[in-house]
Amino acid sequence: MIKIIPYRKGYSTQVSEVYHLAVRAIDETHYSEVQKCAWSRAPRSGYHWHKRLTRSQAWLAVDTESLISGLPRCVGFINVETHYASRGYIDSLYVHPEYQGQGIARQLLRQLVSWSAAQGMLELSVDASSLSRPLFLAEGFTLRHKRYQEKAGQIFMAYYLVKSQA
Repeated sequence: MIKIIPYRKGYSTQVSEVYHLAVRAIDETHYSEVQKCAWSRAPRSGYHWHKRLTRSQAWLAVDTESLISGLPRCVGFINVETHYASRGYIDSLYVHPEYQGQGIARQLLRQLVSWSAAQGMLELSVDASSLSRPLFLAEGFTLRHKRYQEKAGQIFMAYYLVKSQA
């Protein structure tokens, strides 16, 4: 059973693995092997992910029927940066390849949207990939503009999307 929980430190290594595997499993019709290597050559440290996720509000999707080191297996995560008074920037949304296509990304996004509305955030924004853009659009985000991002010398098209919650 998939359950959405707030991020906890013991999950940082699992989060790193989910991120890396999700990026590497992207079909090459969307991103080339060179682009995927630039995006994630190898899993980053648990320390990196712990710092990144504790500087934001983050949730995990865990499989309560599969344990890793005594914890339910992390199969996805999302986080929103909350540095701005009335708006949040969605930094990450990734689902383990073995769990994709089950609505987990949608569950994570809806948890974040619900939480941000309860916090009084008037707007959410995200730089969506070509893969995640349809989900965000289906959940009420609108396209502001396209933009390019650079990672390790590779150029990626991103879609700056916003959702008003006023």
